[in-house]
Amino acid sequence: MNAVLRRTLVALSAFVFTSASALYAQRLPQGVHPEHYSLVLTPDLKAATFTGEETIDVTLDQPATAITLNASEIKFSSVKISTGSGEQTASVSLDAAKEQATFTVANPIPAGKATLTIGYTGILNDKLRGFYLSKTKARNYAVTQFEPTDARRAYPSFDEPALKATYDIAMVIDAGDNAISNTQVVSDTPGPIAGKHTVKFATTPKMSTYLVAFLVGDFKCTSGKADGVPIRACSTPDKVGMTKFAVESAEYILSYYNKYFGIKYPMPKLDMIALPDFEAGAMENFGCITYRETDLLVDAKKGSIPAKKRVAIVVAHEMAHQWFGDMVTMQWWDNIWLNEGFASWMESKPVAKWKPEWSFPEDDADDMDKTLNLDAQATTRTIRAKAETPEEINEMFDGIAYGKAGAVLGMMENYLGEEVFRQGVHNYLAAHLYANATAEDFWNAQTATSHQPVDVMMKSFVTQPGVPLLIFSQAASGSVPVAQQRFFLSNPRQTSTAQQWSLPVCLKTDGQPSCHVLTPEENSITIPATTGSLFYANARAKGYYRTAYSSDQLRAVSAQAETALSAPERIGLLGDQWALVRSGNGSIGDYLNLMAAMKNDPSGSVMGSLTVKLAWIDSHLANEEDRKLLASSLQHEFGPVYAALGRPRRGDSYERQELRAQLMDILGMAKDPAVMAEARKIADESYASGSHRDDLDPMLTDKAVRIAAASGDAAFYEKVLAASKNPADPGSQHDALITLALFTDPALVTRTLDYVTSGAVRNQDSWIPISVMLLNVETREQTWTYIQNNWEKVHAQFTTNSGSRVVGAAGSFCSAEKHDEVATFFASHKVDAAERTLAKALDNINDCVQVRAAQQPALHQWLMSQAKQ
Repeated sequence: MNAVLRRTLVALSAFVFTSASALYAQRLPQGVHPEHYSLVLTPDLKAATFTGEETIDVTLDQPATAITLNASEIKFSSVKISTGSGEQTASVSLDAAKEQATFTVANPIPAGKATLTIGYTGILNDKLRGFYLSKTKARNYAVTQFEPTDARRAYPSFDEPALKATYDIAMVIDAGDNAISNTQVVSDTPGPIAGKHTVKFATTPKMSTYLVAFLVGDFKCTSGKADGVPIRACSTPDKVGMTKFAVESAEYILSYYNKYFGIKYPMPKLDMIALPDFEAGAMENFGCITYRETDLLVDAKKGSIPAKKRVAIVVAHEMAHQWFGDMVTMQWWDNIWLNEGFASWMESKPVAKWKPEWSFPEDDADDMDKTLNLDAQATTRTIRAKAETPEEINEMFDGIAYGKAGAVLGMMENYLGEEVFRQGVHNYLAAHLYANATAEDFWNAQTATSHQPVDVMMKSFVTQPGVPLLIFSQAASGSVPVAQQRFFLSNPRQTSTAQQWSLPVCLKTDGQPSCHVLTPEENSITIPATTGSLFYANARAKGYYRTAYSSDQLRAVSAQAETALSAPERIGLLGDQWALVRSGNGSIGDYLNLMAAMKNDPSGSVMGSLTVKLAWIDSHLANEEDRKLLASSLQHEFGPVYAALGRPRRGDSYERQELRAQLMDILGMAKDPAVMAEARKIADESYASGSHRDDLDPMLTDKAVRIAAASGDAAFYEKVLAASKNPADPGSQHDALITLALFTDPALVTRTLDYVTSGAVRNQDSWIPISVMLLNVETREQTWTYIQNNWEKVHAQFTTNSGSRVVGAAGSFCSAEKHDEVATFFASHKVDAAERTLAKALDNINDCVQVRAAQQPALHQWLMSQAKQ
């Protein structure tokens, strides 16, 4: 699964887990093994119900009079259990809290094979989970989302990832509708009900329950092929014209993966389907991947590069899951990183090869920086963490499972070399095809392949929370002293040497880059004899650690940053220095001097990294007087750089377009009068054309629209509001929804909040504007007051997971008073799957309070000194 705004919120297991006995009661009893499911489903899209006829072939380890499986929101009409000795009718008892059903018979079922025959009915819900309704103005669709624990809402099942089985699926659907499932259609016959037809699909390979999918509607598709595999990208009929780029992406990616893994794509076809209502970014159902419309649909000719990058990356992520997750599946949800971390590490590889000009290595470095900050807070968790209840399992899909796990894999690959690591991946997959695996299975395969201590290093990161900080001193006698300790982002008093890691440290000096395994027992690293003044301790920006240099080392690497460091390494340098400022181990003045020294950096990605830090200073650290001084300083420093770039020209590279847009963003934040006027002019022209796109530089247009919104009036608001209601282009509609959240006029803020809580916005999206307005210093207070005063309306928009994101955004405050207010409010206004997130949000507020107290006087002093120049 690729959550749209993944890299989300986490917390320490101490905040989450209650007694083990209560939690393990959620698991199914052992001893019954499903082998094969046969499903016939008849949905009624108007009544929002469905009927199911199911048989499950199972094997029992020992005789039993009862079989327990998972079921939720299911009504049973009949249950029979048959063996070679006969058939018995079973009674059904339900445990709604455990989402389980127990079938009991009078006579013991012997050990060995048995068949469950089940008749039942269910609902097509509106909660974006299980078998549910997705709606457009034209009609209803019946679609599925089962990860992690919602297959049980569509069919009674042994709904745990290790309990794999094969499937035969048939759908009885209305005439004129079509159906899509994991495998190809093998027959399509009229009946057995008048006005309906039955679509049967080929038998699947062995797979976990959460990877099953079946969709019903009038989908239209664009077709392609790669390595003999048919590929389709499908959507509602009105949007099929925007599916071509996804097919092109999948064709390249499938061929790349076939070669990389040395194991051919395992399914007879690959379908990718955009769904109007869909909570996750996408879902890797085996052979039948489902997506949000914004993550699959883009105009192949007119779409912006960022929009195409998003589609290509999500397609690559979900296709990687066909190997990592679908063919080889984690044994239990505590190892979800074996799915999500692998796909996150893998996703940029094929698209970077396909489109090298799109700066994917820089994106990876930026993601690393964000993940390190996430993991360096007091509330975090280990990569492998216990999770037993559905709510706890849902919270596992966070920035640790995706970002940290993916980054640690990238670090190991960087150390071992791409080919050695690739061979280890192949060996791991080949050993567990169509089965389940654990973390130990992976790192043992890599250790055996590489003959390096991968097991020791991986265990070091998988079983310990937090981020290592490597503290370097000046080199002497051919080595550089280094100490390691756990790094905390915003409280130096928490810094601890109790945790130690074994990790690869790759150095970049004036000589050849070199890598060393640093163990807890070591306190120095040998450096090449050719080492000169340059010493950078994270070559290629792949190391999962923060660095602190001596003053001389930092001075030397900063002076040579633009010439000696790659763009990803410069992002890493900026990230490390900013993290030290946040932790109280660095000076805000020194960081702003570094920022000013890098104002001419040619990389748009590096400038984007600077923009994020400046925005945090502006919204969290600066008081009102400081914000004015900061704005003046930014105008002085970056105004000439932006002017020197000139107007967009046809043929501008992606990097130049990104740089121009980021510089406009910095100057828009600084309220530069010329840029504000330019942004409003571009925005008005954009909406006047009706397309909200500038073919010459769509990235600049998007940035201009958002800048203009910050000071926008009611007339401009009406244009953006109309665009947010236009479903013709899902990407533009989504952008407009975010833009609405950027207006700061109090009356318009209230209009936006009323709009997104009215039910007029799909509830998969309604949390986004609310979160954006909580993050914005100019709308935060008003939005928080609205949430408290209109909780029933706000809460009604939450899906299974989206409420936790609003809770997370409430952590953007920066006062002890607001800390207590947020804690008290959510203590009495519970949000599903948000316990970890609330703990983290409260930590964020505490961290901000500490940073402001430590750095705000120094910020003011630096700004005053700049104003006098």
